[in-house]
Amino acid sequence: MTEKKAQERVCVLLLEKIHPYAKEQFQQQNYTLSEEPKSISEAELAKAVEPLHLLGIRSKTRLTGKVLKKAPNLLAVGCFCIGTDQVDLAECTRRGIAVFNAPYSNTRSVTELVIGEIIMLLRRTFEKSNAAHQGVWSKSEDASFEVRGKTLGIVGYGHIGSQVSVIAEALGMNVIFYDIADKLALGNARPVHSLAELLRRADIVTLHVPDTKATRNMLGAKELAQMKKGSCLINTSRGTVVVLEDLCQALTDSHLQGAAIDVYPNEPSSSSERFKCLLQGLPNVILTPHIAGSTEEAQADIAQKTSARLIRFLEFGTTTGSVNFPEVELPVLNKNHRIIHIHKNVPGVIRQVSEILARHKYNIEGEYLRTTHELGYLVTDVNRKVTPETFSELQKVRATLKVRVLF
Repeated sequence: MTEKKAQERVCVLLLEKIHPYAKEQFQQQNYTLSEEPKSISEAELAKAVEPLHLLGIRSKTRLTGKVLKKAPNLLAVGCFCIGTDQVDLAECTRRGIAVFNAPYSNTRSVTELVIGEIIMLLRRTFEKSNAAHQGVWSKSEDASFEVRGKTLGIVGYGHIGSQVSVIAEALGMNVIFYDIADKLALGNARPVHSLAELLRRADIVTLHVPDTKATRNMLGAKELAQMKKGSCLINTSRGTVVVLEDLCQALTDSHLQGAAIDVYPNEPSSSSERFKCLLQGLPNVILTPHIAGSTEEAQADIAQKTSARLIRFLEFGTTTGSVNFPEVELPVLNKNHRIIHIHKNVPGVIRQVSEILARHKYNIEGEYLRTTHELGYLVTDVNRKVTPETFSELQKVRATLKVRVLF
């Protein structure tokens, strides 16, 4: 029986029905690939990760410290989505595991849905459509408005928030935004000094924030009461941001005219599981199943970019696009052998690595070093094959997290 080629020894697992383009990319590299069309439990994932070198997930899979402890061979994680808050990034960094994503790929998809929902909410389109389906002819201009001249309040002025800003302004809306960081305003958009001010002034509020301690339950009864009477709320960011019980009350009391919600605190793990939400049945409420970024174009782009970054990391050591590693753009190997030494960022590591290579008479053809506060990423190209003895010594260098050799 012949020994497997190096590429065939690379084990990859893709979860949650990642776009087929990613599968094609890994198969072209002859990696050993397995797939699971849905997310799996923490216990199941802890069993599955032991042989893996690459893991691809979307937003439902939780990659916890408990799972990572069972993954001694894991080199990199690909988040085939926009955020990485489902991954314990600190633990990945401590274990020398690189995490990649494609943060801009679904920007346009989310933006277009938000713009559409702004129009649909102000025109009460879904409410009238449901009535028409039931045979009710609800032809009336009551509580139906143009978007032109209305004020849009954007909470979180990042990639998506700023794109929403540009298109909303093109529709004739006045745009204000609130962000905890200083952001360059696009067009005529204007920042406000507090969330309370934005809620008070906006006719429609749209949320574009990550899941953090600061944003969890960010909009509860107090904040919803601060919103202008008759205004609308859109949330396509994270399900933990809005307290749905309080939103339900604000809609029932007619303090808010409508809402569009795409994300929820608890979401079904698959399409076969029944979806339940407090907002079901309320008029002028648009409920969508976490689809803001789910277009063919966005998913294909995410698959292309994330898989390409994982492959370049595995084949060449390039870390461009990593969210937790220092970014290093590396050349093709050619005839050299490449040593990648990932270590805690402490003094003396580079000297020890250099001494080992000098003692074993390696000629250094190229050297690259990048660091963060926690991590050092040292890449050394040498002129000949790295022996098991040399590799073993490099692993014993103080503060070493992982050593890889490419050839």
